[in-house]
Amino acid sequence: MTPKVLVSDNLSEAAIRTFRNRGVDVTFAPGLGRDKDRLLEAIGEYDGLAIRSATKVTAKLLDAAFRLKVVGRAGIGVDNVEVPAASKKGVIVMNTPFGNSITTAEHAIALMFAVARQIPAASASTHAGMWEKSRFLGVELTAKTLGVIGAGNIGSIVIARACGLRMKVIAHDPFLTEERAEKLGVEKVDLDELLARSDFITLHVPLTDRTRNILSADAIRRMKPGARVINCARGGLVDEVALAEALESGHVAGAAFDVFAEEPATSSPLFNLPNVVVTPHLGASTTEAQENVAIQVAEQMSDFLLTGAVTNAINMPSITAEEAKVMGPWVRLASHLGTFVGQLTDEPIRAVNLLFDGEVASMNTDALNAAAMAGILKASNEDVNMVSAPVIAKDRGIRCSTTTQAKSGVFDAYIKLTIVTDQRERSIAGTVFSDGKPRFIQIKGINIDAEIGAHMVYTTNEDVPGIIGTLGTTLGSNGVNIANFTLGRSEKNGDAIALLYVDEPVPHAALEQLRDTGLFAQVRPLQFDVA
Repeated sequence: MTPKVLVSDNLSEAAIRTFRNRGVDVTFAPGLGRDKDRLLEAIGEYDGLAIRSATKVTAKLLDAAFRLKVVGRAGIGVDNVEVPAASKKGVIVMNTPFGNSITTAEHAIALMFAVARQIPAASASTHAGMWEKSRFLGVELTAKTLGVIGAGNIGSIVIARACGLRMKVIAHDPFLTEERAEKLGVEKVDLDELLARSDFITLHVPLTDRTRNILSADAIRRMKPGARVINCARGGLVDEVALAEALESGHVAGAAFDVFAEEPATSSPLFNLPNVVVTPHLGASTTEAQENVAIQVAEQMSDFLLTGAVTNAINMPSITAEEAKVMGPWVRLASHLGTFVGQLTDEPIRAVNLLFDGEVASMNTDALNAAAMAGILKASNEDVNMVSAPVIAKDRGIRCSTTTQAKSGVFDAYIKLTIVTDQRERSIAGTVFSDGKPRFIQIKGINIDAEIGAHMVYTTNEDVPGIIGTLGTTLGSNGVNIANFTLGRSEKNGDAIALLYVDEPVPHAALEQLRDTGLFAQVRPLQFDVA
């Protein structure tokens, strides 16, 4: 049967031609995504749904989509897709992670020019017939210091453009290595130094718990007087109220924002302030970018529907249809191993090695490597997936290596992941049991047998009496139920670890209580995607 795809948002005509040329029956109905009732009525006929940002793929819509196999988002963000609900329904969600990169970087540069030379205000004044030449005194970009927060895919493009403008570029990114910084031509600095030295600051990081309000009121106070701020990344990275106050006081000379904490942004503390340039989330809005992401999503969806190949999936690894059945549990294990070390590692990773022992050594280790790397990088970039992870790792200067060997122990197969930083080497190993469930079997060289849950707590300590009681009593008094409790030690009175699988996230207060006991070297909450 010929697969059918519904395009419910306004995609490029080139994308529609791509579907048809590949042999997919496509219905082009731009605007249907805004009519929830009509979309709900129609979705049951289709195997694929191609969207941009207007269509909301909700659990209710997915329940009605009994034929649906894949949702393709032309763009990076999938905020309009309920991904967990799609996963439960067995629907793959794809995005196009790199099609907007150049466009977004160029928009940041354009806004930097606009705020430096007050172009929007000068244009409005001139249109009004007011020749106010002396009013709009700007500043040059040449020789100014640009502080880039986030030197990933988009940030590195901004850096290249800024270097071409003869700006002095400094960058803050915990995952930027010195080698990668040298290659980019930037000086790596901590956030405080970036704030103190930068004439312009541009943000290029995802919105996570670590980055939310990275430019807080306190951070804004520490900025160099007269600096200008550009945000084309995500709303919520900057305290807009605090920035507005700094603009009004003159501490900050200007700002240019394409994204806001609340969108659509019909009001903002930044609106109607002098020398503030605002645009309605136009970072990806160029003809080239729209065409690129539209064609890319059509190709990806066609490949999946016609051959079973999976590319740029948010909720499924990129492996062939033949490999998926056998490798699925091992891909999940590799991802969990990466997620574990990614959440525990706060400094730049220089090298990653994956050891594949036994039966798993003959599988598609490239896919397993990508799954592990995606798990590592998700701690700092929620948009990363198995396809983008190797590219991002290479950009960050992370050396990746793979070792395979015949069965060497009691397990028919296992994977061991080791990461190297300037400060430490960290390793974790796991296997897949006959029930298809991944398990952790070794951490820091200490043997364990740990079930993997959505919410976990990891502790390290000296092997002394009272650890189990302290953990149980503290979590219990904070209303946290322990589903599974695993302990391990190197030797009597030596290093020891505990890994707890709990029913819900552990309150911050409970974690602090454990740390305050002085019994633990580390107390870290962990989260895993076990959907």
